[in-house]
Amino acid sequence: MPRTTRIPRALAAAAALAIALAGCGGTSDADSGDGSGGSSAGGTGNGAPAGRVEPITAEADPELPATVPSADGREVTVTDADRIVPLSGSISELVFSLGLGDRVVARDVTATFDQASGLPVVTRAHDVSAESVLSLEPDVVLAEETTGPAEAVDQIRAAGVPLVVLDPAQDLDDVGSRIDAVAAALGVADEGAELRERTAERIESARRDIPAGGAKPRVAFLYVRGSASVYMLGGARSGAASLIEAAGGVDAGKESGLDKDFTPITSEALAKAAPDVLLVMTKGLESVGGADGLVQLPGVAQTPAAMDRRIASVDDGVLLNYGPRTDAVLRSLVAQIHGPGTPE
Repeated sequence: MPRTTRIPRALAAAAALAIALAGCGGTSDADSGDGSGGSSAGGTGNGAPAGRVEPITAEADPELPATVPSADGREVTVTDADRIVPLSGSISELVFSLGLGDRVVARDVTATFDQASGLPVVTRAHDVSAESVLSLEPDVVLAEETTGPAEAVDQIRAAGVPLVVLDPAQDLDDVGSRIDAVAAALGVADEGAELRERTAERIESARRDIPAGGAKPRVAFLYVRGSASVYMLGGARSGAASLIEAAGGVDAGKESGLDKDFTPITSEALAKAAPDVLLVMTKGLESVGGADGLVQLPGVAQTPAAMDRRIASVDDGVLLNYGPRTDAVLRSLVAQIHGPGTPE
């Protein structure tokens, strides 16, 4: 799932369900990315470009060795970073943003930004090919806590390759720590500090675009995959609440009492959430036939959002990354959830 960018912990169960239902020929967030990315962060055409990352420097020079903590309780020493393999789209985004893109030799299918599109795909989020990774002779591999299967991760480590596991990013407060963690592992602390400052400034600038006064729109985050018949409503732990609130909205699922990650969409759940706006990923929106298909889903048609055609969509490759392009996501969300409905 989300992804076509990384799969956050909150979406892992829904991703597994989507894959199981879709079968080998189906489409899920984990396998929907093709490297092309989306042309905009907002599906209604008013989002910031999401196709490229902006490096903080043209070419960083790592200071190694570096010994860093790994989220799985280990300490990992990185002695070289000439050949880097990030195992998620969000980590790839961070590595490129730190000025180390020319050292990346492979990508996860969820790395959908332009600079990574020509790299060989060695993993599809939860389906890492250890053989493919090792064939590229990496100096360091960067993974998420949700990266798997465990046997593949163990095989990479057993080959003597330093593998650093990163803590998941669930909200805006995690952006800075994610940048710091990747920068520390790759020996570019100065570039990390600069990127962290630039990102924080841009996020704060995006938040200044929120209209003053008026009621906050109630926004429901829906994870939909029509090809797999997966339709879910996000709750407090979906990963989207922080973005919705930062954009000046109210997470309708969280506010209605959904304290977990996702629940199947039902008429009762959506009636209780009563969203003014529906937030979806672009590929999910495409999978149900666009805005017309989304508002016809059972339970959705009766919501205030569907009646007013208030639909916000954000590129899968950036929505839940919580990284250097989160400011573009926020600007898109602000424009969409506070603006008019989806154009006909």
